Amino acid sequence: MSAHTYLLALGSNQRHPHFGTPRKVVQTAMDLLDETLGTVRVRSPIIQTPPVGPSLRRYANAALILDTMLPPPGLLHCLQETEAAFGRERRGQRWRARPLDLDIVLWNGGEFSLPQLQIPHPLFRERDFVLGPAAAIAPGWRDPATGLTLKHLHARLTRNRLAPR
Repeated sequence: MSAHTYLLALGSNQRHPHFGTPRKVVQTAMDLLDETLGTVRVRSPIIQTPPVGPSLRRYANAALILDTMLPPPGLLHCLQETEAAFGRERRGQRWRARPLDLDIVLWNGGEFSLPQLQIPHPLFRERDFVLGPAAAIAPGWRDPATGLTLKHLHARLTRNRLAPR
């Protein structure tokens, strides 16, 4: 069997009764993934970001590189089990407050598609809270759909736009 390498995005905007603040939830999740699913090769700093969608709570966001023997569907299943163990419920309003959100952003196998899983993550190119931490730890990793590096995608997303005349 060959090992797989993934870029994962982590986020939390809800306090957990055992782990504490969203920042501590993300830190605990990073430690747990390293202990249970494989080897975390590198972790980004945890940053605070504004909410997306109807949630009013700020997020703690980070990214990590995970080496694991799990293929994409197996990793997705384990990540969803981890979210549930942290108290995440998958019913109700999209983008609501949640104790833990884990997303597969990229994979060393390139593109992957099932109805419940798309790699690369379909929205990662539009999200500074994903691209910022991801570019910090894997600036040269290329998006298989565009061929651009994470550093380049992040620069495109965050560059100052000229004001219209």
